[in-house]
Amino acid sequence: MFGIVKKIKHEVRDKTIYMEIFGDNKVTYRVLSGRLYMYGDEFITYGIEVLDRKSGEKELIADFSRNIEDAVAFAEMLISEKIRPRQLYSRALDFLRVSI
Repeated sequence: MFGIVKKIKHEVRDKTIYMEIFGDNKVTYRVLSGRLYMYGDEFITYGIEVLDRKSGEKELIADFSRNIEDAVAFAEMLISEKIRPRQLYSRALDFLRVSI
């Protein structure tokens, strides 16, 4: 027997830039603030965006953390290690593995 499973989509809305830093490697690092609607409740969440100004490559984690201190600490780590957009997800996994 087959059934249909409804996947609930969690979408971050009303994104605003909380912090933006231009790195010396021509990469822009942003901490974004947004609203996440989940199961009828609203949460403030913080995301991370990395944009390479040379190649135009861009990666985004829209709901990285609900804690601003974690998001800013992660952005500072990205800046100090001169992380490129393609490295964002692996670094996020490393950071969250250690911080949890």
